This record gives sequence, structure tokens and C-alpha cells, in this order.
Amino acid sequence: MTADLTGALLGTNADLVTLTGVSAVGHHGVFAHEKRDGQTFVVDVTCRLRRPAREDRLETTVDYGALAGQVVALIEGGPYDLIETLADVIADACLAQPLVDAAVVTVHKPEAPMPVRVADAAVTVARVR
Repeated sequence: MTADLTGALLGTNADLVTLTGVSAVGHHGVFAHEKRDGQTFVVDVTCRLRRPAREDRLETTVDYGALAGQVVALIEGGPYDLIETLADVIADACLAQPLVDAAVVTVHKPEAPMPVRVADAAVTVARVR
């Protein structure tokens, strides 16, 4: 489902840089114990490049190693009550990159405190410059 949404939002004739499963411990949530104890968050990011990377140079694309580091820093930052806010902040960081003109970010909170058992709780945001 997320792959279909990403394709629809970012288009089929696009250069995409995708990071899947970037994880770190963050202190996000509405409950005091979530902010105090922290938990693992997992982020998937897809960035659409403003112009195709037709040259074989790092300057013509997104440095995915640097982007992954930014995502980890943002997960470890905050704290935010909502994972929607964390996803929005990550999307803004993607759009701050000069060659990125759209981003889809999914924040997974697999340890979310819920009254029933679920495999994952996640939020996806899509942003276009």
C-alpha cells in the first residue's frame, strides 16, 4: 500500500532515492513513560529528485548516507507528542536538500502502547516543494 501511494504521489517518471528501515531510539509519544524511557522508531523515506541524476557524481543526487544520519538525529531529537510531527520534520529535512522536490516519509512505532496487539503503528506524510 505505501509503495502504491509513494508511486502515485511521486510519479512514475522520476528519480527516487529511498531509505527503508532507518531506526533509532526516540522519546516521542503522549505518555510520560514514552518520553522518559524511549522506544524504537523505524523510518522509511523516499525523495524525488528535482532533476535526474544523469551524471555520475554525488553532487547531482542525494547523499543517502548523510540523509540517513539526519533521519537518525531527528528520531533521537524532539521529543514530539505525535509521530505525525516527527514525520513532518523529517519530510522538511528532505525538502531542505536542494535537489529534492518531494518526499514521502513513513514513521513506524512498533512498540506503540495500544489496548490491543498490533504488529505496527505507522503514519505516512507526503510533502511537495
